Amino acid sequence: MRYFPSALFSALLVAPLAALSLAACTTPRPAPDTFADAERAIEAAVQAGADEHAPVELRFAREKLEEAHKGVEYRQYDKSIVLIEQSEINSELAIEKTKTAEMRARVAEAARQNEILRQDFEATYGEGGQ
Repeated sequence: MRYFPSALFSALLVAPLAALSLAACTTPRPAPDTFADAERAIEAAVQAGADEHAPVELRFAREKLEEAHKGVEYRQYDKSIVLIEQSEINSELAIEKTKTAEMRARVAEAARQNEILRQDFEATYGEGGQ
């Protein structure tokens, strides 16, 4: 009866198990609706006015989504999922920066109106306002 040397037997046993474990660890392809969600987030940022108020963040969101598409082409699914998430985060940041810029503009306009009213009041009643 012939026998395998223990090192050869171990190698023959370990190699298929290693291949199976690697196959089990691979990330599945991102779902198509994941890309659609990111595209909707970008569109929401555009609708909010990010082109004007947060162009850098909007550009980053678009670039990350484009890179995610390329990652799928090269079967880099882990990378694609992370890039999709980054795209959505950049879109959200663009929306929030836009809201902040618009709010600051409203505050500045209110301060300007208050100054006009104060000047009118002083012109009518004097500085003491009595």
